[in-house]
Amino acid sequence: MSTFTLPDSSPPVSVNLTKDLSKDQLLSFPAFKNWISTLQHSLSIQQSEDHTFHAAPYKLRNIDIQSVDFFGGERIGFIKLKAEVSNDNGETLPGSVFLRGGSVGMMIILQPDDAPKDSEADKHVILTLQPRIPAGSLSLTELPAGMIDDSGTFAGAAAKEIKEEIGLEIPQDQLTDMTKLALPSTEGTTGEKLQQGTYPSPGGCDEFVPIFLHQRRVPREQLNEWQGKLTGLREHGEKITLKLVSLEKLWREGGRDAKVLAGWAFYEELRKEGRF
Repeated sequence: MSTFTLPDSSPPVSVNLTKDLSKDQLLSFPAFKNWISTLQHSLSIQQSEDHTFHAAPYKLRNIDIQSVDFFGGERIGFIKLKAEVSNDNGETLPGSVFLRGGSVGMMIILQPDDAPKDSEADKHVILTLQPRIPAGSLSLTELPAGMIDDSGTFAGAAAKEIKEEIGLEIPQDQLTDMTKLALPSTEGTTGEKLQQGTYPSPGGCDEFVPIFLHQRRVPREQLNEWQGKLTGLREHGEKITLKLVSLEKLWREGGRDAKVLAGWAFYEELRKEGRF
């Protein structure tokens, strides 16, 4: 195990590494870079006399890296750490952190092309069913999750399944970032620089999830075919499958997934405001 001082930290922050993680690996891990810069900025604005903690500001004093999960060799997937954040009165803030970085949620709404335009008639949403061991589930219903790849296309396991099952690819120019439309920048409110996304578990994890919307009108015969096919029933041994549910039942069908509830709330309220 080795220790180094976090660059540009004041007061100096000691970082204790695990034996399988180097200083350069940690400092280049995007999730750590985002988390530490966000936290340091939030701590810095305590200088303002209007800040809640101005009289006894909190400081980051130490970071203990507890474990690292690597994906495919040397690529860091997850880091578990403990951050010591306290003020000069000895008061502390909880600092157990699971670092994994951001992802994206995709709300894909399909509507038959013979439905009245600008109506909500017969709209359906694609959901995924797949094992989620951290939730203790082998079949959790959720909004498709993944990433926007270098070509600007929705990518990941869910995107691959959608393409294989119904031949649907979603380029970036056909996406609406509902999170960006719905949420004001925190710089204009609290002064902090939080990510433009929802935080599903901010008490223990840095993950943030922008929720994107893609709407498409398709022939009714095609939608009917997909309804019969995308039932959520999995073939023997199949890890991920798709389910098509009506928009009006989305909150009930996928309510255990925070992405579903965030997407549903953003969609309904932005629609009412005429933002689409």
